[in-house]
Amino acid sequence: MINKIYSTLLLILAITIVGCDRPDPNITSEGQDELELLQVEQPINNSKMEYNDIVYVPIYSDIYVNQFKQKQLLAATLSIRNSSSTDSLFISEITYYNTKGIKVRDFISKPIGLAPMASINYVIEKDDDTGGHGANFIVHLSSRNPALKPIIQAVMIGEIGNNAFAFLTDGYSIP
Repeated sequence: MINKIYSTLLLILAITIVGCDRPDPNITSEGQDELELLQVEQPINNSKMEYNDIVYVPIYSDIYVNQFKQKQLLAATLSIRNSSSTDSLFISEITYYNTKGIKVRDFISKPIGLAPMASINYVIEKDDDTGGHGANFIVHLSSRNPALKPIIQAVMIGEIGNNAFAFLTDGYSIP
C-alpha cells in the first residue's frame, strides 16, 4: 500500500514538474528557433546593397520603482519590421550588450532575410537580468532599396502587484 502511494506521489510530482516548464517564447511550436528559420542560405552580396545601417536599440531589463522595491525586472521584446512592400531586408547581426558594454550574446550566426512587410520579434525574458538597466542591441541591416526605413523598437513589460505597465524605445542609427 505504501509503495502504491509513493508511486502515485512520484507520478504527480513528475507531471507537475513537466507541466510547469515554461516554453521559450523564441521557439516555434515545432521546436525551432524563429530566427534560424529565416536564415539566408546564400551569402549576401554587400556590393549590391544600396541601404546599409547599424541600429542601436536601448532596452531595460529592470527599472527603479520606489524606495522599498528598488529594482523591478522587465521582459523586453526586440521588434524589427520591414516597412517596404517590395524589397527584402537582410539582418547580418543582432548582438545583445549589458550595462557595462560587454557582449552578452549574438542572436544569429548567419544572416537572415525579412520579406517585404514582414516582422520578427525576439524576447528577453523577465527572469533574464544579464543585460541590466542599460542593456542594448546592435542590429546590422542591409537592403537593395536605398530608401528603406525599417522600424526597430523594443517593448518592455512589467508588473507591480495587480498593475501592469509597458513602454517602448526606438532604435537609432549609429555611425
